[in-house]
Amino acid sequence: MSEYIEWSALGNVLLFGILVGAGLPALFALGVRTVAGPSARDAEGNVPTGRKVLGGICFGITLVAVLGAVAYIAAGGH
Repeated sequence: MSEYIEWSALGNVLLFGILVGAGLPALFALGVRTVAGPSARDAEGNVPTGRKVLGGICFGITLVAVLGAVAYIAAGGH
């Protein structure tokens, strides 16, 4: 059976699928929760700078990953 299955390739596909399929949406959700979740605002109703920075980092990583994937596909990647 192992002569028909490339286990290293299967492992790479599984790892990448978990990272992209679950990791990026979770990172995006973390950014949303950081900026707009419960107790995100202080007594004056402002979002603290640290939360804005953390949310921006989460959104930035997600955006770079999506744009990188689109560029890879558009360049003829497979």
